[in-house]
Amino acid sequence: MNKKIWLSSPHMSGNEFLYVKEAFETNWIAPLGPHVNNFEKDLSDYVNVSHAAALSSGTGAIHLALILLGVTSGDEVICQSFTFSASANPIVYQGATPIFIDSEKDTWNIDPDLLEDAIKERISKGKKPKAIIVVHLYGMPAKMKEIQDISIKYGVPIIEDAAEALGSRQKVGNQKSEVRSQNEKESEKGKGKSGGNEWQMCGSFGEMSILSFNGNKIITTSGGGALLSNNENYITKSRFLATQARDDAPHYQHSHIGFNYRMSNVCAGIGRGQMQVLDERVKQRRSNYKFYKKSFSDYDGIIFQPENEESFSNRWLTAITVDPKLTNGVTREDIRLALEEVDIESRPLWKPMHLQPVFNNAPNYVNGTSEKLFEDGLCLPSGSNLREEDLERIVEVVKERLKAKV
Repeated sequence: MNKKIWLSSPHMSGNEFLYVKEAFETNWIAPLGPHVNNFEKDLSDYVNVSHAAALSSGTGAIHLALILLGVTSGDEVICQSFTFSASANPIVYQGATPIFIDSEKDTWNIDPDLLEDAIKERISKGKKPKAIIVVHLYGMPAKMKEIQDISIKYGVPIIEDAAEALGSRQKVGNQKSEVRSQNEKESEKGKGKSGGNEWQMCGSFGEMSILSFNGNKIITTSGGGALLSNNENYITKSRFLATQARDDAPHYQHSHIGFNYRMSNVCAGIGRGQMQVLDERVKQRRSNYKFYKKSFSDYDGIIFQPENEESFSNRWLTAITVDPKLTNGVTREDIRLALEEVDIESRPLWKPMHLQPVFNNAPNYVNGTSEKLFEDGLCLPSGSNLREEDLERIVEVVKERLKAKV
């Protein structure tokens, strides 16, 4: 029997164990410790931001970012609708209201035009939003130049949800992107600080930015996340709040409500080992995408998430849409079920937040883009540990289903 193929499983390098072993040998098992400090430095150096706090989850990082921006009960926070619920849930933790914004077709991320329309309308109602949560969906950078311009114009800070986008980057500056060969692009953009100041890493665009190291992410600490910022005060306060907001006193004294959000030294050790292979993991994920793209090049009904010359996606997940009008009536659900029958995991694209029962009363500004993407979209297996024979098996199953009559 063929082994199960997962959508995106953890991929260890072997070096992680050395750091974990060191944690055991030095008895740094409790939260915090030297691995946490060094992991934070590794992250801030790679993303090219000044400060990072290693936390227990990306969700916790968003929650802390909202607290640090003063979001409280009755406030409104703009959030990309086409995302995982963890982007929006912390808004409700604070008693605030999420305002959901639909996507544009170029990147599948938040639509700048709808974003500006929403901000203007909320302000006209006397409810200026306290923050904008922007997501780089499946690792694809959002249109950050336009979004940043809107943020500055209306004075609404950005929380950048880069949970899926570690290793992704976007071109910055006023010069127009020149056309380069794919090999040149890969070599130039394959490292965190490559290309001089021309390319900016995802995770460095926001007033604060968040990362996730959940088990299915491009690197993992088994669980975990991080909050990043060039504002030292934000990160200092986040560490304080994340360790139960204990005051500087010989006894346990608390003047603020705190949270148990800090990463353990053991998990940070795993992260340090993972950081050593991050660029290789990005290369492997992009290789998966290229394999699929080539394999389905003759199928007009299989359309891949776009990547323009101004962006470089880590291709955390290879995401496609299936057009039944061009596939003999075969839908993305037909393909998903065909893969499931032979123990291959795939997954529909995110169900937009404005369609979720839990958010059915939240204001939304939509154009139909994310609803159509959800209807037709599928994430193919994308792990960096997939073998070529795994990819060939996946493609064979999909092609067989595409040939079938409805």
